[in-house]
Amino acid sequence: MTIAAADFAKRLDQTAEETERLLAQLLSDTLLPGEIARPRRLMDAMRYSTLGGGKRLRPFLVVESSAVFGVPREAALLAGAALECIHCYSLIHDDLPAMDNSDLRRGRPTLHKKTDDATAILAGDGLLTFAFDIISRDEIHRDPTVRLLLTRALARASGLGGMVGGQMLDLAGEGRFGDREPVDVARLQQMKTGALLRYGCIAGAILGQSSKEEYQALDDYGRALGEAFQIADDLLDVEGDAAALGKQTGQDAALGKTTFVTQLGIEGAKQRVRDLLARGDAALSIFGSRGDVLRATSRFVAERKS
Repeated sequence: MTIAAADFAKRLDQTAEETERLLAQLLSDTLLPGEIARPRRLMDAMRYSTLGGGKRLRPFLVVESSAVFGVPREAALLAGAALECIHCYSLIHDDLPAMDNSDLRRGRPTLHKKTDDATAILAGDGLLTFAFDIISRDEIHRDPTVRLLLTRALARASGLGGMVGGQMLDLAGEGRFGDREPVDVARLQQMKTGALLRYGCIAGAILGQSSKEEYQALDDYGRALGEAFQIADDLLDVEGDAAALGKQTGQDAALGKTTFVTQLGIEGAKQRVRDLLARGDAALSIFGSRGDVLRATSRFVAERKS
């Protein structure tokens, strides 16, 4: 069985809408126990960078990988919201002058352009720490061990051995700290971009208290999906339309970055994506038809235009 494109799009949009409502609720002005105040400028900045845009692919992966095991949707959405806070924080910081120095994000001024660098830094810090508030909540799972495993996995995906470490390798590869360092593109991608996407897949296995074989299958799928996503992103930076993307194109070349496209060429990169889709499909075979939505997600990632 396969998922029709229209049905997949409807499913993706539904999760995006539910995630948007949940994030708006979580980022309201209502204080939580132990909080003293939620400064308006900080909250406005966090909401600006989190609400009103994006496909919510990472929460979607949490929801759909959880659905494989029959995890309650409300719990999966909450875990997905935590992951999305991490993702949005990373975008804020990536856009700063000290990083990629970007002016546009999702077709709007980046946060530091809309406000100032200090507000952007603090908004990113706020989203990062708030993510761990969310992922540790009792509503996620009744078993504290499951919540601990989710929290630890999120820390490792987003931290020094994951996304943050990948960003450091990326900057070193640009020659930011002296001589340009050789770049292992595959490892850099696994950390900077792939780690959060992979987490979206294994989160469902953790929430569903899967077998070791099922966890490994989603881990393998998540790794293949993450690399396919990055290659598609590299291709969009070369071939994509800036208006459709909502951000500048050609930035990788302008920064002299080594990417999958510079290493493999355009046709070689496209073939690599096809190989990764096949690998992801093979990993999901253990789930039978329960993996159909995740298979469709791979195609969506590979064929996206923005």
